[in-house]
Amino acid sequence: MAIIGLDHVQLAMPRGEEERARAFYCDVLGLPEKPKPPELAVRGGCWFETPAVKIHLGVEQDFRPSAKAHPGLLVDDLDGMLSRCRASGFHATAAELIETTRRAFVRDPFGNRIELVEAGH
Repeated sequence: MAIIGLDHVQLAMPRGEEERARAFYCDVLGLPEKPKPPELAVRGGCWFETPAVKIHLGVEQDFRPSAKAHPGLLVDDLDGMLSRCRASGFHATAAELIETTRRAFVRDPFGNRIELVEAGH
């Protein structure tokens, strides 16, 4: 018996902010939205998925952004992604090299921390 993978990551968001979520996760990060099953859609939130990445945003009544816990997303062009984030009005940290990996952080529209990790390094 063993854990063999990660199905998805869920982050919290405030109620009624799905359009802001789409503007960031779809338009900036480039993750397509996957419609939620009808029985879950009534709760609000959004799902963004590719074959390799699944990020689900769920509505939390007493929402507080995740300041420390975060997903680490592999990107093929870290500098390009950081430029796109900044051009869209999202603050991103400068890329830093830790051991042999370049990475940076950006906050989603709700203040959740997202790590961007350059693939292949």
